Amino acid sequence: MAHDPKAPANLLDRITHDPAVMSGRPCIRGMRVTVGAILGLLAQGHTPEEVLSAYPYLEADDIRATLAFAAWRALESDVPLPRS
Repeated sequence: MAHDPKAPANLLDRITHDPAVMSGRPCIRGMRVTVGAILGLLAQGHTPEEVLSAYPYLEADDIRATLAFAAWRALESDVPLPRS
């Protein structure tokens, strides 16, 4: 895939965590739109264009950031802590 020179260097910078916004859940650019809400719409089969139409204040890079965040979180692994 070719690099888009207009795309931000780090899409994950668009994902914010603020305890005062949506109880600290990951949101898009500090807005009251959670990553989970956007992922849910995409998982239900809505296209990115439909999501952007429903949330006109979002940008295409916000959708890409949401997917990048989900991919990053999917790479995490749980490490059990030893019991004392």
